[in-house]
Amino acid sequence: MKFFVDTANLKEIEEAQSLGILDGVTTNPSLMAKEGITGSKNIINHYKKICEIVTGDVSAEVISTDFDGIVKEGKELVALHEQIVVKVPMISEGIKAIKYFSENGIKTNCTLIFSAGQALLAAKAGATYISPFIGRIDDISSNGIELISEIRMIFDNYNFETEILAASIRGPMHIIDCAKIGADVVTTPLKSIKSLLNHPLTDIGLEKFLNDYKKGNK
Repeated sequence: MKFFVDTANLKEIEEAQSLGILDGVTTNPSLMAKEGITGSKNIINHYKKICEIVTGDVSAEVISTDFDGIVKEGKELVALHEQIVVKVPMISEGIKAIKYFSENGIKTNCTLIFSAGQALLAAKAGATYISPFIGRIDDISSNGIELISEIRMIFDNYNFETEILAASIRGPMHIIDCAKIGADVVTTPLKSIKSLLNHPLTDIGLEKFLNDYKKGNK
């Protein structure tokens, strides 16, 4: 399973890259604003900085909601760097744009997926990735992991090449659950990835090993 970090914070991206397990980055206007990145020129420059840090795909989101606008923005984004993937919303105009992009060799990430039907349409249009927001589904007392399972079954039934990119990850168990049912990618805050490192028995075991080493080398 691929690990993407969901942030616009350059220090977090650098830290994730330094772990040696990072496969890409996703970000969006909300995450950009959180880092104080506003204005189209500053956002474009920030995408370039992200691409200089990582070696994998970087999802860059369009703002337009009409076909012509999405295509125009998408072309501008992919011109920035070969790693850019155009992030397109799950709307009818977005599906049309994804079809256009797929026919022209441009990678896409269909975002704001909340149902298997939406995922199926995006895959039919040729999306490179689809992003089901499992945490937000859990927030309304539905089952986000179950949605990933449904999408996995459908994609396997018809050999879709579209990758399932599980988004809106709430913690490390979401990551493990996604891995169990075959999500291709998770995109998550860095803290959730780092949480996978931790286990109390590891800490206890390491402390014992080090203490025994010290005793034997007095």
